[in-house]
Formats: sequence, structure tokens, C-alpha cells
Amino acid sequence: MNEVLLRSLTPNVLGILVRRGADFAAAEDAVQDALVEAVRVWPTDPPRDPKGWLITVAWRRFLDASRADAARRRREDLVDEEPAPGPAPAADDTLQLYFLCAHPSLTPSSAVALTLRAVGGLTTRQIAQAYLVPEATMAQRISRAKRTVSGVRLDRPGDVATVLRVLYLVFNEGYSGDIDLAAEAIRLTRQLAAAIDHPEVAGLLALMLLHHARRAARTASDGSLVPLAEQDRGRWDTGLIVEGVEILQAALARDRLGEFQAQAAIAALHADAPRAEETDWVQIVEWYDELVRLTDNPIVRLNRAVAVGEADGPRAGLAALAALDDSLPRYTAVAAYLHERDGDPVTAARLYVEAARKAPDLAERDHLTRRAARLNTHHRR
Repeated sequence: MNEVLLRSLTPNVLGILVRRGADFAAAEDAVQDALVEAVRVWPTDPPRDPKGWLITVAWRRFLDASRADAARRRREDLVDEEPAPGPAPAADDTLQLYFLCAHPSLTPSSAVALTLRAVGGLTTRQIAQAYLVPEATMAQRISRAKRTVSGVRLDRPGDVATVLRVLYLVFNEGYSGDIDLAAEAIRLTRQLAAAIDHPEVAGLLALMLLHHARRAARTASDGSLVPLAEQDRGRWDTGLIVEGVEILQAALARDRLGEFQAQAAIAALHADAPRAEETDWVQIVEWYDELVRLTDNPIVRLNRAVAVGEADGPRAGLAALAALDDSLPRYTAVAAYLHERDGDPVTAARLYVEAARKAPDLAERDHLTRRAARLNTHHRR
């Protein structure tokens, strides 16, 4: 069973159902039913035209559900519009669906959550982690969003800012999470940049390219994480770095600074340093100050504390960290790193162990556990 193929076909199938008159929530349910059926049938009886098969099955499931719902009996008239067998259109509706999910009837946070779930392929758990809320809270938010759009026509697309937020979260999950969606997020952001002349769209594309350029160096041959300071910079993709920097410079020249441009500027400063020791941390702190001004995001403040620790020393970093909520994700890992830099291996090792217990994935947990073990070994000598 090719799960990547199924995931890539889902947005187009969903878009076709919506264009044929299905409301979004019902179309999503029908597509999910079709995917389940594909998982059951395809291993023993693969279709010649996978996309056409999914469209046909999803449309039939939608019609079956419509007939069963007395409030939607009028949809029985759509039976004659069932897609004919044969090759399906090759149009890519993914970006259009991102805008439709960002419907004006939804709050920005609900629109982002719905798009990530329905089009981006993320699980409710992954979305909840991105938003720093419990999984049950996010499940309720997504359910409310579905109910909200179930009775409206999706003919008024949402705003660019919400779509950018969705693309950014999809990229982050693809870059560091369980599902490889980073390349798809970059592809869609390129499409958006070609269609819309907006500095923040350019800023997001630059940010993605600069981060993606380091991807090959982020893990060792055994799959373990490699911190930025320890990465082999010869493995970074210089072509992506050059492209990202050029896009960023053009965006900054328009003097309409936004959070994605500021984040891209930080990534560019990391990419510009031939060695970790040559990183311009003073400028990075200044860019984090801009980000705090733009977003007042607690995770931005957490990352700023790390930068302060590099620019002004670990004691200054710990002072900046002390002003933050210690329940923030990765707070304990940052505290461990700063204590290690401050020459306190005992405290650092203890905090690394604590951070490992809170780690969101196995790779990060193993990385933190190894750092704790290394410090404990050195301390005993």
C-alpha cells in the first residue's frame, strides 16, 4: 500500500467533490471512507487509475450519506453527476483548498486547525502539539470548525495570513515530525509566491528554503539528531541557501517587515557562518527582539534566551529564561544546555534527563538522554 500516493491524491479528490456540490465536512468524510476502502482493497486488487478510483468511491460514499440524511434529500439530484470511469483531471487543487479552509466564517486558529487536519494530513495530536494545547481541546476545535462550514458555501476564500500560518505548520511537521510534508509545503509556497506579490509570502518561502538546506545534516547515519552547532556544514545545500537569501533580501528591501521575514533573517545568519563559532549571535538577538515585538510568542522568547546565552554568556541566557513559564515545551532542555555552558554539569545532566522524559518524539528523547549520559560520565572521572 503506497501511503504517500494516497496522501498526495487526497487534496485533489477532496477538491473535486467540493466543486461538484458537496459541502466540505461531508466531502471530507466521504474521502476518508474512500481512503479506508483503498487500504482494504488495493493490496490485492490495485486499480489502473488510482485517482479516478478514489473519486468514484468517495463520490458514491457522499451520495450514500446524503440519501441517509433527510435534511439533505435534495442532494439525491446529484446522482447523475457521478464522475464517469476513466482518467481523472490532472489539476492540482491543493492551494485552492488551503484558501477555502481559511473561510471568513472561521476564526484564524480554527481555520488553521481544520486545514491541517483535512488537507495537510496531520493528526489531531500533531496539531495540538503545534498549538501547545491538549489533544482533546484541539479535537473540539476541529469539530466546531467542521460544523461551522458544513452549512456554508465555500466560495469566499480566506486571507493570506491564515494560509501562510497553515503552510508554516505543515512545513514544521514535515521537517521534524512523523510525516514528510516539508517538500509539499515548499511546493505550495512557491505556487503562492508566484501568484501573490507579498513580502511575507516571500519571507516564508525564504525561511523554508534556508531550513530545508540544512536537512541532510540534521541526522547522523544512525538516525540520531545532530545539533546545529555540530552539523557538517559541507552537507548543507548551498543552492537552496543562495536562493533563500536572495528571496529574503528582496522582501526586506520592501520595508514591510513581518514575522516570517524576521525568522528567515535569523536562519540566514546561521547559514552565513562558515563555522558555528563565527555565528553573529548579537544580530540574531536583535532579530529575536523584532520577533518578540511582532508576535510576543512564548516560544520566540524561549529561543531568544538561547541566543542571549550565546551572545552575552550563559548567565544572561539563564536570566532571560527565568522570566518565562517553565511549562513551555523544551524549556527544560534549554535550561539544561545553558547550565552546561555555565560549567554546571550536575544540574545540566539532571535537567537533560527531565527534558528527555518530556520530549515529543523518540529522536529528541534519545538525543537528550545521550547528553545527560555524557555529562554524568565526565563528572565521574
